[in-house]
Amino acid sequence: MPKPVYVFSSGRLGRQANTIVLETSEAKKHLPVEQVSELYLFGEVDLNKRLLEFVAQKGILLHFFNRFGYYVGSFYPREHLASGYLTLKQAEHYLDTRKRLDLARRFVEGGLENLTRLLRKEGAKGHQVDKALALIKESLEQVPHAQTVGELMALEGRSREEYYATWAELLGEEWSLNRQRRPPRDPINALVSFGNSLLYTALLAQIYQTHLDPRIGFLHEANFRRYSLNLVVAEVFKPILVDRLIFRLIRRQQLNPRHFLREGEGIFLSEHGRKLVVEEWEKSLQATYRHLRLRRSVSYRTSLRLELYKLEKHLMGEEPYLPYRLR
Repeated sequence: MPKPVYVFSSGRLGRQANTIVLETSEAKKHLPVEQVSELYLFGEVDLNKRLLEFVAQKGILLHFFNRFGYYVGSFYPREHLASGYLTLKQAEHYLDTRKRLDLARRFVEGGLENLTRLLRKEGAKGHQVDKALALIKESLEQVPHAQTVGELMALEGRSREEYYATWAELLGEEWSLNRQRRPPRDPINALVSFGNSLLYTALLAQIYQTHLDPRIGFLHEANFRRYSLNLVVAEVFKPILVDRLIFRLIRRQQLNPRHFLREGEGIFLSEHGRKLVVEEWEKSLQATYRHLRLRRSVSYRTSLRLELYKLEKHLMGEEPYLPYRLR
């Protein structure tokens, strides 16, 4: 089964017969194309049009990150599963205020519910999280009454801010989190930003395997510059995949100051730190659990795809979308 490949080395990517070749100053590495689903490029890599044509033909996505680990963008091949019918349905649900608001409520509710379940598990361990739980419960009660997407995003933002305020209690004062974007000013912000980028790109790869259009989301405004559907679905999975990963890395003391570096006003994961996080991230996506409805074990990577299938059914009027819940 094809898997993501993470490239940290600098060099040149090319095609040789039916193989992707990474050539560095030290060696050549051959990647059989049938074993690659997407390439994460962290190193300084040169490539040419011939390679892009090859990976487009094979449906392989390329995700580019700069030297600080910032997500730069993706090469998203022409949609081979695109459905005119489903694209129209997706646009219809975005343009129809009532339908968009209904879906937006479902995504926000799913994300807040997973924050609640994660905090309850932490509370059962003796952590003081009652204040955050109370505020998130209040937000959940207001979700059905929100009249605009902006109101929903405000409820989600306020709840997440209160949730992040508990991290000093959950992880220790040195890991207290006051959420910042670019550039991150401390290690915990660098971790959150990098983890979120990994989730966004993992979802983008799964969207490519469906009939959905990644440019049409239901929380963020559609524009000419970015994908938005992956950002919406990510709200449901951030507590489950990104936040729990960060908790494990810190509590197991797998991360320390040498995994971070300062550049200008920002602090970023070092190459060694990014490799460590990526390795644990892949373990998280490959981990399995028993799916109650399917009655079989599935991986969390498969769960991302199943979530998108549920969204497709909602758009086609077959079955209302119900977000994944942390068990």
